[in-house]
Amino acid sequence: MKKTKIICTMGPNTNDRELVKQMALAGMDIARFNFSHGDHEEQKGRVDIIKSVRDELGIPIAMLLDTKGPEIRTGVLKDDIKLDIKDGQKFTLTTRNIVGNENEVSITYSGLPADV
Repeated sequence: MKKTKIICTMGPNTNDRELVKQMALAGMDIARFNFSHGDHEEQKGRVDIIKSVRDELGIPIAMLLDTKGPEIRTGVLKDDIKLDIKDGQKFTLTTRNIVGNENEVSITYSGLPADV
C-alpha cells in the first residue's frame, strides 16, 4: 500500500488541461488550491479541470482547499526605512493610523489589543 502522497499546487501555470493530465499520469494524488491567490472564478476553473481529468482517466485525485486565513499587516514606515528590532527593545504595535518609525508601527488588526 502506497503511503506517500504527491500534492501539487494548482495555479496559473496549471490552467492547461493537458498539463494537468500529465501530472495525474505522473502520480499526482492531491491537487491543492491556494485561495490566498486568485479569485473564486479562477479556482473554480482549475477545480473543473481536475474533475474532468479525474473522470477521463478514472484516477482518484483528492482536492485540498487551502483557504485564506486572517492577515495582520503593518502600515507605512517613514522614508521606507527597514526595521531591525533588537532583543529587549521596546517596540509598539498600534491600531492608530500613523506613519511608523523605529519605535512604533500601525497594524491593520483593530482587535489585537483585546486579544492579547
